[in-house]
Amino acid sequence: MSKSKNQWKQSLLLLFIAVLAVFPFLGQEEALFVNASEEITAEEFDENATLEEKLGVILGNEQLHGTVTGVSVQHAETGELLFSQYGETRLHPASNMKMLTAAAALETLGEDYRFSTEVLTDGSINGNLLQGDLYIKGKGDPTLLKEDLDQFAKELKEQGISKIKGDLVGDDNWYDDVRLSQDLNWSDEPFYTGAQISALNLSPDEDYDAGTVVVEVRATDAPGGKAQVSLTPETDYVNIVNHTEMVPAGEPKNISIQREHGSNNIIIEGQMPVGGTLSRSWASVWEPTGYVLDIFGKSLAEQGITFIGQSEQKFGLTPVDARILTSKESMPLEELLIPFMKLSNNGHGEVLVKEMGKVVHGEGSWDKGLEVMENVVTGLGVNPDTILLRDGSGMSHKNMIPSNDLAQMLFEVQGRDWFPAFKYSMPVAGVPERFIGGTLRNRMTSGPAQGNVTAKTGSLSGVSALSGYVTSADGEALIFTVMINNYLGSAGSMRAIEDTIATALAGHEFGE
Repeated sequence: MSKSKNQWKQSLLLLFIAVLAVFPFLGQEEALFVNASEEITAEEFDENATLEEKLGVILGNEQLHGTVTGVSVQHAETGELLFSQYGETRLHPASNMKMLTAAAALETLGEDYRFSTEVLTDGSINGNLLQGDLYIKGKGDPTLLKEDLDQFAKELKEQGISKIKGDLVGDDNWYDDVRLSQDLNWSDEPFYTGAQISALNLSPDEDYDAGTVVVEVRATDAPGGKAQVSLTPETDYVNIVNHTEMVPAGEPKNISIQREHGSNNIIIEGQMPVGGTLSRSWASVWEPTGYVLDIFGKSLAEQGITFIGQSEQKFGLTPVDARILTSKESMPLEELLIPFMKLSNNGHGEVLVKEMGKVVHGEGSWDKGLEVMENVVTGLGVNPDTILLRDGSGMSHKNMIPSNDLAQMLFEVQGRDWFPAFKYSMPVAGVPERFIGGTLRNRMTSGPAQGNVTAKTGSLSGVSALSGYVTSADGEALIFTVMINNYLGSAGSMRAIEDTIATALAGHEFGE
């Protein structure tokens, strides 16, 4: 059954309103991504317009000139390819790569898989004295929090330990010692987007950006002085270099927070006006294993557990005969996928790659983990001869996959037992709850795509992507993937073109 022309006008109006809602800061012409001379009008979609005709109009937008834009649309029940533009061209997927990582992890590790952290000793307990070293052994858990270290310390106290004659040893040997993926940009390394990967790591909050600290800069009432800086969790492992200046109320705020490469000096610069709003940033730490040791040492001290003699904090390997004093397991993988996919957590992607390498090949490395990933996605419809996998997060500009192959993988995974967990982990358009809408919570906030489009976002310099699932106006389940490469100008413009495509799919009726 076809829409009337008036219905199409109403549908397109809703589509454009959705685009404007996402980018209220853009001018109307930019938000609609057309020049006045190339305005998309409802009349261009007559009542018999095909899906190919509608997508052709959108993809003819001059803002895509000079790009390579791969688009694939499949029928979700039959796998029939309904539309393809550059569908066999290898493109950079950005964070759409996380869908391959999530699928491979679910297939390899299982929905119930959990990471663990252990506290062990090779010594003996005599009264209140632990005579020997105390080891904290990480096995990749990216969700470890300070409160977990506090609980470890409390449980040691309950076992009667109040003094330790030995060293505090951090064991991160579950994975190799390569901290950064091979293609990570230098400019990303100081921030949470490029945090280092260690088998022993710590997150500052329940977004679980492991290997980072939250830095907050607050105004004081003293012009000419410095702004107030605080850390979560509180740690001496990083060094705050405060070059801020308080200026009178009403002057502009200009605060920069960045860790110095190769050190744990976090440089804070710029002006903070009296009465100015809080500035917050998640800064990565250099060598996160030492970060865990510092925080765990504080947790032990808070419980009144002291080290005596010439003890030190150091890295090391837990002896095979050490016994476990206490331990913790992470949430299951199906729950970990929520912050990973909905918030596009880069660190989780790299941890999952290393964990797959450890479980399958006994080596927690990118090389072995990516080997596992390629084997899994090859079994999910991806042609191994036309992909290049370089990391698990999509941060690499060398990852490559054609849109047809990515869409085919999204088709194949529907037959797996773990598919409900996979789909649930993806952002849902226009749903404001952060752990449901995720990176789509402020996109497609009205019209037929709202609450309908379930898809993974992706963004790198010059790359934007959106791929997932949507149901058409007449109930046809669809799979789509959009990968825009080599664009110049506004990332917001590219995202809104993706939203326009997704909304067109959501509003389309195929007829009888």
